[in-house]
Amino acid sequence: MARSLQATLPDGKVLTLPEGSSGYDVAREIGPGLAKAALAAEVDGELVDLHRPLEGEVAIRLITSRDPEALELLRHSAAHVLATAVRKHRPQAEIGFGPPIDEGFYYDFGVEEAFTPEELESFETAMQEVIEADYPFERQEVTKEEARELFHDDPLKLERLEEFDDEEVITVYRDGPFLDLCRGPHLPSTGHLTAFKLLSTAGAYWRGDERRQMLQRIYGTAFFKEKELKAHLERLEEARKRDHRVLGRELDLFAVDERVGSGLILWKPAGSVIRSEIEEYERELILRHGYELVYTPHVMSEELFQISGHLENFKESMFGAMEVEGRRYRAKPMNCPGHICIYQAQQRSYRELPIRYAEFGTVYRYERSGVLHGMLRVRGFTQDDAHVFCTEEQVPSEIEALLDLVDEMLSTFGYPYSIELATRPEKALGDPAVWERAEAQLRGVLESRGLDYTVDEGGGAFYGPKLDFKLIDAIGRRWQGPTVQLDFNLPERFGIEYIGDDNERHRPVMLHRVLVGSMERFVGGLIEHYAGAFPVWLAPEQVRVLPISEQWVKEAQAYVEELQGAGVRARLADRESLSYRIRDAEMRKIPYMAVIGEREVQDGTVAVRKRGAGKKQEIQDRADFRDQVVGEIKSRTLMT
Repeated sequence: MARSLQATLPDGKVLTLPEGSSGYDVAREIGPGLAKAALAAEVDGELVDLHRPLEGEVAIRLITSRDPEALELLRHSAAHVLATAVRKHRPQAEIGFGPPIDEGFYYDFGVEEAFTPEELESFETAMQEVIEADYPFERQEVTKEEARELFHDDPLKLERLEEFDDEEVITVYRDGPFLDLCRGPHLPSTGHLTAFKLLSTAGAYWRGDERRQMLQRIYGTAFFKEKELKAHLERLEEARKRDHRVLGRELDLFAVDERVGSGLILWKPAGSVIRSEIEEYERELILRHGYELVYTPHVMSEELFQISGHLENFKESMFGAMEVEGRRYRAKPMNCPGHICIYQAQQRSYRELPIRYAEFGTVYRYERSGVLHGMLRVRGFTQDDAHVFCTEEQVPSEIEALLDLVDEMLSTFGYPYSIELATRPEKALGDPAVWERAEAQLRGVLESRGLDYTVDEGGGAFYGPKLDFKLIDAIGRRWQGPTVQLDFNLPERFGIEYIGDDNERHRPVMLHRVLVGSMERFVGGLIEHYAGAFPVWLAPEQVRVLPISEQWVKEAQAYVEELQGAGVRARLADRESLSYRIRDAEMRKIPYMAVIGEREVQDGTVAVRKRGAGKKQEIQDRADFRDQVVGEIKSRTLMT
C-alpha cells in the first residue's frame, strides 16, 4: 500500500497527498491562486523551501509575500543573486557570507581590488539577467567530503566547512551557474526577485576578526514591490541628510581625534550645551521621582568584576587590566558594582527601602574598530545609570514607577516608543526558576497596565530579564532607548542584605535602569531625529539678534543683554551683509532670528523670523518675544 503525506493546515483541515509531495503541491491542491503566490512553507514550525519533499504527518503553513517571514526570505535569495552576478564579473572572487539584515542584505567577497561604484552598476545589470533567466534555487544535501570537493577552490567556504561535524547534514544551493554553501531556505526561483538596489560597498574583516583578511562587502536591499523599494530609498536619502556625523560637523557639536583614541567623543561647546541641558532636565526629573545622586570611580579593582560576573560573561568587551601596587584594576564597563558597594557601606533596614541611586557615570567598553560609528557606537560613554534596591513585594510598584518615568522622559523629547520584554539568554547567571519568576513580574506589570509589547527571546542581560524601550524617530527608525532590568542574581553574588521587620537578614532585589542610556548615542540620535533643528530649550543658540545696519548695533546689543539676563542663549551678529547673516543663522538651524532696524528701535519691537518659516516675519513687542522664548525654554516646548 502506497504511503501518503498528511498535511494539516492552519484551520485544522487535513489534506492527503502522495508521500514526497511538497508545499507547492499542497498550495496547488488548495487552489491555483495560492500555488502562484506561495514562496515557501512553514513545516512543523520550520521554514523550508516550497518544493522540498515532505513525508508523514506534518503541520503546514504556506508563506506568501504578505507574511512577515517573506521579506527575509526574499533578501536572503537576493544575496545569492548578487553573488551570482559578482562571480560573472570577478570569477576569482572568494565567497564569504551573504545574510539578510534588518534593512536589506549584504555579501562579503575576497578580491584583490576594491569594488568601484561603476562595478556596482554592472553587478545590478548582471543580477537583472539572473532574474530574467528565472533559475530555480535547487537544494542538495551533501557529505562533508562532497562539499570539500565542490568548494575546493573557495578557501573561505572550506574554512566554514571545517566547523561542521562529520555527521552533520550539509546543504548547498544552486541558482544557474552559482553554487553556495547555505542552510536556506530560498525563494522558488530567481525570477521572484523584482525590486532591488545595490547601495554601497565597504571593507569588512573575515568573520569580524581584525586579525583576518579584509574582504569587500556589498550592501543592497530588496522588496516585493517597486513602490516599497522607492519609499525605502527615499527614507535612506532622508537619513543621509540627517546623518549626525555630517550635522555634528556643520553645527560644530562634537569631534573625534585619533590622538585621543577611536570611539572617544570630544564634546565641543555647542554640543556640551545640549548635553548639559539634558542632564539638568533629567536630574530635576529623577530627584522628583525619589532618586539620590551618587558618584563612583572610573577605574575599579578587578575583584569587583569577578564577583559581579563581568569577567566571566563580559570580558571580551572590557578594556585590559592595569596593575597598581600588585593589584589589578579595570576601567569600569558598568556602574552597578559601585552602587552596590555604596549600598553595602552600612547596614540597611527594610524601613529604608526602596533605595534609588542614580549616576551620570562614564563607562568604557571595547568595540571593534569596524563597528565604531560617530556618537552611535563608541568605546567611552556616559550612562544615566540608576539602581533601585527594594524588597520583592515592592518590585511591581517600582516597575510601575519606572514605566511612568520613562513615559514622561520620552514625551519631553517627542519620541513615540515600543516595548520589548527580553528573556533569559543562553549565557545566563542563576537559577532558571528565578528567571521565570522575574520575567513573570515584568510581564504582569505590562499586562496590568494594558501596554502592548513584544518578546525578545534570549535578549536579556546575563544577570536578569529586562524591558527595552525602542524609540521611533521622525523617519520611522527604531533606536535603543531606556531599559529596565530586574536582577535577582547580583544581590546574591554580592551578598546584599537588609534587616527585615522580623529582625532577620533578607536579600533585596535590584532593578537596573537607564533613561537616555548612552548620552553619546542619545544625542547622536537626537541630532538625526530633529535633523539638527533642536527645540528651543536644547538649541545651543536660541536667538540670534541681527541689526539691519551698523547704526542699530548698540540697540541690538542691549536687547541681546536683556535676553541673556532672562536666561536666553542669545548672540549678536553684526558683521557681513544682512542677507549673509540671515543665511548663516538658517544654516546653523537657530530657532529664532530677531531683526532690529529703524522702525523696531522707534516702536520698541523686533522683527522675528522663526526657523523653517522662510522669509515670513512677525513684528512683536520685545518684552513679549522675550517672555515667549523664556516660556518655551521653561516648558521645554517642542517646536512645530
